[in-house]
Amino acid sequence: MKKETKLRGSMVALVTPFSDGGVDYDALGRLIDFQIAGGTQALVPCGTTGESPTLSHEEHDQVIEYVVQRAAGRVPVIAGTGSNCTKEALRLTYHAKSAGANACLIVNPYYNKPTQQGMYEHVARIAEVGLPIVLYNIPGRCGVELAPETVVRMYDEIEQVVAVKEATGRIDVTSQIAAACDIAILSGDDSLTLAICSSGGCGVISVLANLLPAEVRRLCDLIASNDLDGARRQHLRLFPLVRACFLETNPIPIKAAMAMAGMIRDELRLPMTPLAAQHRPAWAALLKEFGVKTR
Repeated sequence: MKKETKLRGSMVALVTPFSDGGVDYDALGRLIDFQIAGGTQALVPCGTTGESPTLSHEEHDQVIEYVVQRAAGRVPVIAGTGSNCTKEALRLTYHAKSAGANACLIVNPYYNKPTQQGMYEHVARIAEVGLPIVLYNIPGRCGVELAPETVVRMYDEIEQVVAVKEATGRIDVTSQIAAACDIAILSGDDSLTLAICSSGGCGVISVLANLLPAEVRRLCDLIASNDLDGARRQHLRLFPLVRACFLETNPIPIKAAMAMAGMIRDELRLPMTPLAAQHRPAWAALLKEFGVKTR
């Protein structure tokens, strides 16, 4: 069953900038404009990189509203509205739809470790909202994995399921899904974007794009044009920065780099803490080598 979707190419897992404990909407607005100017093809607020577990429900709603309003239809907004409580995910998704989001990102229910049938029914209920769904398969964060067979079943049987953000770290998963259906597969790991897109994927929801949107867009464009040599060179060029994005738990390193570049304040919410001092010189040196101006 083929479903039309424009969710492909270079997308950004937006950080949530903070200032003195609150959401820094001035910085968020600048980041959105910077992303669109850099060629980012969709904005993904309130996901893992956006520190959604530390946002209050009111803040979560307000961030999605703000991103939709600031984007003003220039690019799609895929709102993170997942939860390990189906009732809560429904409320968040209804709000995102009313705010004008184009799709929602639904993470595997975490901590309570549902069965495959439980995850299927969870997504089926959220689909009642009527917003296109991007599944978010990240077992390392959730403690539970959507089996490829369940992804295919959801795509075949739930009309609103149009894409999956694949973050298992295993290329065989991408291949198995792509061989069974034509769901849009989006890389959830910057380091695997080339490999995933070479195995049936069609884009990335990127952490690195927060800092270098034009460079990630270039990688996606090279892949889309079937320029394997060019895509491989771009992948290898970005790879040291991609690795640095995971010196510590995401989004700690990317926020540190963005702060070094003067884009945001280096502020996170507990239990996340700023990047350890021993990692900062190497990060700064990488940014300088790549030509990123730092303060």
